[in-house]
Amino acid sequence: MKHIKSYIVCATPRCGTTLLCDLLADTGVAGRPDSFFRHQSIPWWADYLNVSVANWGDEYKFDQSYLSAVLLEGTGGTQVFGMRLMWESVGDLSIGLESLYPGLPSDSARFQSAFGPPVYVYLSREDKVAQAVSRLKAEQTGLWHVDADGTERERVKQGQAPVYDALGLAEQVTKLEEEDAAWANWFSRQGIEPLRITYEMLSAGPKAVVATVLSALGLDPAIAGTVEPRTMKLADNESRKWAARFRTERLSPLLFP
Repeated sequence: MKHIKSYIVCATPRCGTTLLCDLLADTGVAGRPDSFFRHQSIPWWADYLNVSVANWGDEYKFDQSYLSAVLLEGTGGTQVFGMRLMWESVGDLSIGLESLYPGLPSDSARFQSAFGPPVYVYLSREDKVAQAVSRLKAEQTGLWHVDADGTERERVKQGQAPVYDALGLAEQVTKLEEEDAAWANWFSRQGIEPLRITYEMLSAGPKAVVATVLSALGLDPAIAGTVEPRTMKLADNESRKWAARFRTERLSPLLFP
């Protein structure tokens, strides 16, 4: 596989990665990024990418075949490879690559051997309460993404109607803060200074953010002017009410001693 540049979108759930990955793919020059190494999704991707199930019994052979197929898919006919990586997948990915690239001293060294020297794009969300509301509602309803025309794009289950849950939101906020801290510590340990982008920046100016990423990759930022968002926000008035209510209740020692 010949690609001359690569990037990894590093993130936590519900911070705009689908929007950003769509936009980058739609530029036609920045690969086709996706969550190729999410543990739960690897069987689906293996089937989609025609990686032989006969290789499941040979871990090394499967990892090698799967990586080759992912590099082809994530490059998408361009000279740039892109992928999305959530914090929960970092450890599994590094372990899988260790069998292919033994003896390397760090996660980043293994990633560089597999994907080429990547630009790390760190996408985070400043408003953790809003992020927690989005994540909790998605987990409850099973609906994770909607297309720009309002049709369902990704529903993982037929879930319940959303129900406000203060303790559930508190758990989500804590988890998201811990994952952000884990990313920060990982970047520091690996000696990486990522390109830092926020959901708030992406939401307010998607084309400007895409232009920034393209520039970091040494590509023409003007191409960002040709793309339009393919997803719409799921946040609604109910989401805003939940967030406001939670912020008020979190100050109560009766609910959160």
